Amino acid sequence: MTAHIATITTPDGAFTALVDDRQRVLASGWSDDHEVIVARLRAADRPTEIVEGGVDALDAVAAYYSGDVRAIDAVEVHQTGTAGQLAGWRMLRRIEPGQPLTYAEFAAALGSPRAVRAAASVCARNAPALFVPCHRVLRTGGAMGGFAWGIEVKRSLLAREAA
Repeated sequence: MTAHIATITTPDGAFTALVDDRQRVLASGWSDDHEVIVARLRAADRPTEIVEGGVDALDAVAAYYSGDVRAIDAVEVHQTGTAGQLAGWRMLRRIEPGQPLTYAEFAAALGSPRAVRAAASVCARNAPALFVPCHRVLRTGGAMGGFAWGIEVKRSLLAREAA
């Protein structure tokens, strides 16, 4: 499979997206190191060839940072995982901007209120960051919790979406 990769500058730093030949986001995040982005995918899911440029999804990222926090909603993603992971990633895309959930609320929304660790794992294994907004899940009490791209980026995204 051939994929495309590109980076733009955002207020939170460099943001890179990797897309397939159908322009679906495979992986993304706040780094200009392409290897870091590709490494978010399981080895079996990594493209055999990667070409620089041609990533339409970055237009949505620019729009997001210009104030249209819903611009990312229309971007297609492609993820592979277990049935539970896929359900979790679909649920993450339904969390409204400015209305984050706790990990416990996220687990309950998935139909397994006691599976808080599993819910957190879904967030941790999310490769297309921002487009699948795992940053919208917080610890009970509102603490940031973990985020692959750093707590400051998570805090910034949540503040942007709350405005």
